[in-house]
Amino acid sequence: MPVLAGAEPFRHEGGETAVLLCHGFTGSPQSLRPWAEHLAARGLTVSLPLLPGHGTRWEDLRMTGWQDWYAEVDRELRLLCERREQVFVAGLSMGGALALRLAAKHGDAVSGVVVVNPANKVHGLAAHALPVVRHLVPATKGIASDIAKPDSRELGYDRVPLHAAHSLRQFFRIVDGELPQVTQPVLLLRSPQDHVVPPADSARILSRISSTDVKEVLLEQSYHVATLDHDADRIFAESTAFIGRLASGLGNEPGLGKEGTTAGG
Repeated sequence: MPVLAGAEPFRHEGGETAVLLCHGFTGSPQSLRPWAEHLAARGLTVSLPLLPGHGTRWEDLRMTGWQDWYAEVDRELRLLCERREQVFVAGLSMGGALALRLAAKHGDAVSGVVVVNPANKVHGLAAHALPVVRHLVPATKGIASDIAKPDSRELGYDRVPLHAAHSLRQFFRIVDGELPQVTQPVLLLRSPQDHVVPPADSARILSRISSTDVKEVLLEQSYHVATLDHDADRIFAESTAFIGRLASGLGNEPGLGKEGTTAGG
């Protein structure tokens, strides 16, 4: 299936400091593209891949699982580490969980982690029925576009395939067990008014990681997809400052790194 217009991956070849961005479950790179473009404009090397099964039709997501999604970002991270001196990982929702697992598994290869409304658990009684119900019901109502800003829309599926949701639940359990292995600096930004991921997920993550350099920022004006919401500029500014503080020799340079070239849809 062709990729939906706007859901294409984004890449920018910039300086020696790189950022890998991970989008959320049933979403696409569109939800993080303004963030990616902001980082690229400041001279950073940026990779924002399209996860398998995403950005086309929900039926394609049904044929994939967490191993496929994680393998994609793991591959991107390894490629960035081969080419750049420092690499940061970041993500929205499930993308936050992907970023945290990358940090846990790759250790010193990851310089820092930025997560926005990170997900840690599939909630509700229905979650416990997923192992059985997924064989009876193909999909349920979508979760995309939880945004307070009236003129903003997320490009995501209007249905959630239950086979993929079951795999997502398994993935969250794995990541939760690995959180103590996260020791890198962490910037966590969350929306108190989030209709997809409850505050308990961020609290759980913060309680289990081993990082000592941790900052939590509240996004009071935004819902779940805060990267397209009223607080988007704050996310961009906070993450740029976070990376600038930790990037070797770049903290005092307004542009962080050199300009480069961009590729994407």
